[in-house]
Amino acid sequence: MTDPSTAAAKSALRREALARRDALAPDVRADASRAIADRVLSRRDLLGAGPVGAYWPVRSEVDTRPLIEALAGHGTPVALARIHHPDLSWRLWRPGDALIKGAFGVGEPLPDAPACSPAALLVPLAAFDRRGGRLGYGKGHFDRSIAALSDVHPVLAIGLAFGVQEMAEIPLEPHDRRLDWVVTEREIIRTGI
Repeated sequence: MTDPSTAAAKSALRREALARRDALAPDVRADASRAIADRVLSRRDLLGAGPVGAYWPVRSEVDTRPLIEALAGHGTPVALARIHHPDLSWRLWRPGDALIKGAFGVGEPLPDAPACSPAALLVPLAAFDRRGGRLGYGKGHFDRSIAALSDVHPVLAIGLAFGVQEMAEIPLEPHDRRLDWVVTEREIIRTGI
């Protein structure tokens, strides 16, 4: 059960971080998204790690499209999330594949796309801290997915964020999963978990 004071603290941090992210000009977000993609692609060990699970961007999130297209171009299998509340499933995607509008307006692969189990996840977020604490949008989809995949095989959880989304500390509850890395336009933060 969620502690009401922790829930209130998370809600306040989420509002603040999303306001900061939304305040970035579209061209600044686009440039920063390209810099984030370049940082991820500089990690050659990720390119051969196995399937990479990603999200299709909405609103003011880091634009993953150039990154996932580049990963696919390097021969790295890419899977996109399908939301089956409260869980996610992962379906292989290739540039040019059709997407349908899923829950929350998120682009998702067609239901008959092949399923897969990603070795790494590119994770959206509202806020993060340097210890791998992550605030999502409050539904727990990615926390559950990280936990479920980790029960089957090791999974590298990589948060993608703009630097303005960093907070001093994210309050975590037992069900919250820490990120292994956070990649911003300025740096790759290895959280040491």
